[in-house]
Amino acid sequence: MFSPFRDAQGNPKQLADVTYADLDQLRDLDEGYALEFKRNFSGNVQKKIPKIIASFANSAGGWLVVGIADDDKSVCPVPKLSADYGQIIGEIARRHITPIPRFDVRFVPDPEAPRQGVVLIEVAEGDFPPYVADGIVEVREGSTSGPAVGSALVELYDKATKRRLEVRKFCERTVYYALPELPLFNLYLFHMGRRGAEATSREASAERRRALEASFRHQGMACRVQHAHDSLIFRVAAHDDFRTPHSAIELFGDESMKLSVPVVLLTGKAREEALTKLMELAGKSGSDKETKPAAADADMLFPEPVRIMSAVDTLARVTRMAALLDRYVREREAAWQQYAVAYELENMAGVVLWSDDPTYQTYVAEHGALYCATTDCVSRVRYLNDGAHNAFRARQFAGSHFFEACGLPLGSPSPEDNALVDALLRTAHGAAR
Repeated sequence: MFSPFRDAQGNPKQLADVTYADLDQLRDLDEGYALEFKRNFSGNVQKKIPKIIASFANSAGGWLVVGIADDDKSVCPVPKLSADYGQIIGEIARRHITPIPRFDVRFVPDPEAPRQGVVLIEVAEGDFPPYVADGIVEVREGSTSGPAVGSALVELYDKATKRRLEVRKFCERTVYYALPELPLFNLYLFHMGRRGAEATSREASAERRRALEASFRHQGMACRVQHAHDSLIFRVAAHDDFRTPHSAIELFGDESMKLSVPVVLLTGKAREEALTKLMELAGKSGSDKETKPAAADADMLFPEPVRIMSAVDTLARVTRMAALLDRYVREREAAWQQYAVAYELENMAGVVLWSDDPTYQTYVAEHGALYCATTDCVSRVRYLNDGAHNAFRARQFAGSHFFEACGLPLGSPSPEDNALVDALLRTAHGAAR
């Protein structure tokens, strides 16, 4: 995206990196398609801010600088207010713009007089236009804003449709695992406002790799990095066998991410014992020990052997891996509001949940075993930049939606259902990963 500020090497500066001294660079720039100046933060200017922000979002994004004269580009510092400028402008936008576009606000103080400075507002190109300010769809027209008409409105709606298709296409990305039909819980995190085809510098790619590797180390986990044609894949290192299925994080050049977590399937004696117990709890066992069905008998009832996963161990793996993504975003000083999120069940249809917890076993005896009741599918996409997800955490999202996907009664008004969820969350803490 365009930035009016450059570093010593001529590279565009991010909003967070702009200093007060950088304001001198504006002297050589004129207002235009992606840049607008306002001398002060008067009531009249505040009335125009929704129109300006919406017009940038409906176009290619841009910067509004408050505290710069539009005629001679001189600095006219505005006072630092008791309230944060970001909160004030955010509230103005929420009252007048629908939907809310992505923008960021920063007050840059004068080092010699910290109680005054300049307000910078960076508006991203909108992902889902049109953005309507006080009932009007504004677009940039040279150095000003004006109502969109005719074909311009059609183009805005087309852009939103293409963006949704782009997100859906990203949610078809597959990470390779050697074991066929391996059940996976996938979490897709699509970075909005950027294009995967955009070139990423070698330095930027190396910095992102270091940040994610640091996140692994912080979690006490080792990883190995594989290069794909358009991404890096960070796989959890297996201690005994390189073919052992474990989790992977795929990181793209635009900082979109995909998390793939294989479920922990029970095998051998553990599986037989769990299957026999499930049959007993479901009322399928006979009263006579000699006629009591074995695990092998249960498998004969189905076209394929019943797959049983450890609910607590799988949940522990899912949430621990998702916590890596939270750590990475903090390392990068990024914001979850820039992402669209979806989860997917891959090869998990019919996989039965199992837990040794007495609360779960009591629940099974009353209601039957829980299992994944859908075929492979992607959930609806949640767009986190709508102002309602300031507290989003990948770990919490992945944990709750793992439950939801596997048939647990998440958010049920029943005390019994909530006790079950609480019990599985409690037993998952400290479980094997």
